[in-house]
Amino acid sequence: MKKSHIYFLTNKNNTVIYIGVTSDLIKRIYQHKTKVYKGFASRYNCDKLVYFEEFDDINSAIIREKQLKAGNRKRKEGLINLDNPNWKDLSDGWLFNF
Repeated sequence: MKKSHIYFLTNKNNTVIYIGVTSDLIKRIYQHKTKVYKGFASRYNCDKLVYFEEFDDINSAIIREKQLKAGNRKRKEGLINLDNPNWKDLSDGWLFNF
């Protein structure tokens, strides 16, 4: 069964948080880093992966994404700070060819 993910991206100054959902996290992060699609994340230079959660199906991931998007920034920062208090790019070390 294919896993799905929700993920948080931010910019280099951690001033913007973007939340997305995908069934292929590595591919999607690559797309963000190379700005394949023009939209919110590319406009605000959100390409640093700071948080993600894994799900067994896409429907569960979509439900969680909507729940997180409805929350305030303080709650999102709290989730990031639990697992990644220094807001490091969790995709560092992934093999991307830019």
